[in-house]
Amino acid sequence: MDKFKKITLDDREILAEYLNCRKHRACDYSVGNLVLWADVYNTHFAVAENMLFIRFTAGGRINFAFPMGTGDLKSAFNWLFSYCREQNIDFKMSLVEPDMFEDIEKIFPGRFEINYIRDSADYIYRTEDLKNLSGKKYHSKKNHINQFVRANPDWSYEKISDENIQECIEMVKEWCLLNKCRDDKSKADETCVLIKGLKNRKELGLIGGAVRAGGRIVALTLGEKSGDDMFIIHFEKAFADVPGAYPMIAHEFIAHELEGITYVNREEDMGIEGLRKAKESYFPAFMAEKGTLVEKTV
Repeated sequence: MDKFKKITLDDREILAEYLNCRKHRACDYSVGNLVLWADVYNTHFAVAENMLFIRFTAGGRINFAFPMGTGDLKSAFNWLFSYCREQNIDFKMSLVEPDMFEDIEKIFPGRFEINYIRDSADYIYRTEDLKNLSGKKYHSKKNHINQFVRANPDWSYEKISDENIQECIEMVKEWCLLNKCRDDKSKADETCVLIKGLKNRKELGLIGGAVRAGGRIVALTLGEKSGDDMFIIHFEKAFADVPGAYPMIAHEFIAHELEGITYVNREEDMGIEGLRKAKESYFPAFMAEKGTLVEKTV
């Protein structure tokens, strides 16, 4: 009998209990991320040895995340090794952050090496940098925002709430249609996950904001707090025919909602050239590296 069960919305509290036992920077270790993407990545979890184990499918094969909880890490790994033997699964652990690998190296010295994947690294920014946009390096961002303000004198910012949630969902659907999501599975999946997040934002503790111009919502964002000093931006959508809408929602959301938060995680670029250029243009404070364990051959 398989010890793992599919993650659902009802599992959010037990996930939070174990995930909060360890400081982590990767967006993948957030409750909202795990719940919302569970169908896409077939994400399952198990609790044993006072630890949380996460299993998901990526690249056509089963992966495990780093176990978290109050239990003994070596016992947790041995539990995973035993499970893989029972299920005839090749052991593969990904989403391993550098400090996690240090802990693995302590209990299994020299057994593993780690392969960090640049496309999967999260961009972490100082909240104050994105709020103030000070200095020459942010000059173009301020220009885009000013362009938006000049073109849309009636613009306004609003927090996502019961009053505007349906309008936000309709905006996402329109964005999907304009961006030909039917022809792109990754875009279609993300759109479905975003709508799921909007509908379940209260249960998952998600916070969102929207920018309105010309009487309609032209940009929105949605995310969640992670740990005591970081906020993760899970989604950000804006209409391409509204110049400056993307930098506008990014700035206004941070200015209105993230008081007291030190860092903003804007997730990975997935190796997409345009997305990488956009994320780098905000000058991250550091990257949250994520790697895959590789067992050394003798």
